[in-house]
Amino acid sequence: MAGSSEALGTQPAGGGWLTRLLGRHQIHYGWAVVGCTFLTMLATAAAMGAPGIMLEPLQREFGWSNADISAAMAIRLAVFGLMAPFAAAFMNRFGIRRVVFAAIAMIVAGIAGSLFMTELWHLVALWGIVIGFGTGMTALVLGATVAARWFSERRGLVIGLLTASNATGQLVFLPILASLSERFGWRPALVLVVTVLLLALALVGFVMRDRPSDVGLPPYGEAAVLPEPPQVHGMKELLRTPLLVLAEAARSHTFWVLFLTFFICGFSTNGLIQTHWITLCGDFGITPVGAAGALAVIGLFDLVGTIGSGWLSDRFDNRRLLFWYYGLRGLSLLYLPFSDFSFYSLGLFAVFYGLDWVATVPPTVRLVAERFGREKAGMVFGWVFTAHQLGAASAAMGAGVSRTEFASYMPAITIAGTLCLLAALLILSVSRPIEAEPKVPATA
Repeated sequence: MAGSSEALGTQPAGGGWLTRLLGRHQIHYGWAVVGCTFLTMLATAAAMGAPGIMLEPLQREFGWSNADISAAMAIRLAVFGLMAPFAAAFMNRFGIRRVVFAAIAMIVAGIAGSLFMTELWHLVALWGIVIGFGTGMTALVLGATVAARWFSERRGLVIGLLTASNATGQLVFLPILASLSERFGWRPALVLVVTVLLLALALVGFVMRDRPSDVGLPPYGEAAVLPEPPQVHGMKELLRTPLLVLAEAARSHTFWVLFLTFFICGFSTNGLIQTHWITLCGDFGITPVGAAGALAVIGLFDLVGTIGSGWLSDRFDNRRLLFWYYGLRGLSLLYLPFSDFSFYSLGLFAVFYGLDWVATVPPTVRLVAERFGREKAGMVFGWVFTAHQLGAASAAMGAGVSRTEFASYMPAITIAGTLCLLAALLILSVSRPIEAEPKVPATA
């Protein structure tokens, strides 16, 4: 795991005891940043997964319909996605540590406020807007930015690790939260989420650094320390930069293919299965804890699948990987309506679907980084990730309407599976060589 000997030799004496300790053991500090980011994204993922255990309790306590609650959660997912490119710009301007601090504080404030909500608009404001903003700044764009800044080699593996932490955390926390909610109510479950987030906040302050140059190191796999790029000054220019990056990236065919396929990715994961899985299983007589357990199995296999996807994306054609990922996910979703929701059929679905939950992220991030460069990768991927969350929002709302109007989630699941098969074909339209793609300029 060590970087070059020249790089490790540049460890400054004042870089902190952790920096010096890692240097003595020939471990690049980037791995400490990855570990901190992994645990931070794991903690914020608990906030992203919490709505899955809140749908039924909120309906019972306040009398709100599934469609109404789903609409609030859809707003959260949309704001989450729309924040992504601006989060990358904020990280470039203010630094990763400051942005993550502010984001976690917003999430904590939103969850704490929701403990006292009584009206539907409270849910929309707190979970739709406040938590949507906070989680949008600590999601996959954070992982992509860390990977692009700190690693030239092993980047795919790092992206796989950080993606897995976000997706797996959302699913693995659910059985614990569902059990607490069933025994003590949904509010104590959210108190646990706040506690985990506060621990993550302390970890960020202790370990996180913005760039390798902050500790006198080059990115992992390079020999020279990179100078800090020019900073954008002024809020107007800061907010304008992601829009300029979008305008340039939008000239690329690859950008639009990744945008559309990632819309389908979000439609078929976060918005549909993560948000509505517990209620869907309840329609077939499965308890919330049992349904959350199935999600945990999906999360565990997602950890294996996503890390494996990162490893594969460093070695094979990323377009072909995405073809198989979307195709296999589509087949697993199309299988679900024909299953009997027994222990064995759900287990088969959980394993098969879990291996592919967010395996699409590492190859997508690598395609973005290859075509648009290290410094712009975060913002370009932010816009691609916006599509992911808009797709998730569409599925969250559409599935809620399907359940309310037709008393069934099956139409939404069938649509999601079909769209995944279309995404598998669409990704093959991305052509090579990379040099044919227009580059986003270094200054915006």
